[in-house]
Amino acid sequence: MQFCEACGSLMHTEGESWVCRSCGHKAPRDADAEAAMATKDGQQDEGAPAVADATQAATETVEESCPAEGCDSNRASSEMMPKPGGSYEVRLFTCVECGHKWRDS
Repeated sequence: MQFCEACGSLMHTEGESWVCRSCGHKAPRDADAEAAMATKDGQQDEGAPAVADATQAATETVEESCPAEGCDSNRASSEMMPKPGGSYEVRLFTCVECGHKWRDS
């Protein structure tokens, strides 16, 4: 990859020269410099980087008694959800034992 010394645009090759498509400036090609350039053939594709998925269930739990009838669990996962209008947030709970969901606003 070569950039034009005159205007800074990306240049392309034509035979033994680099040519700027924007201003027409020409520069000689340097075989040693081109050999040192990284090409796609020399690169390794390791796939997309790992990114946390915000839609996955929360793994951290809090001490909160489940209000479901017949469930005596005191652990629940929680998340904060904004209320429409941005006035305040609602805390959503999910029981780790029975899966019951409730909110605390």
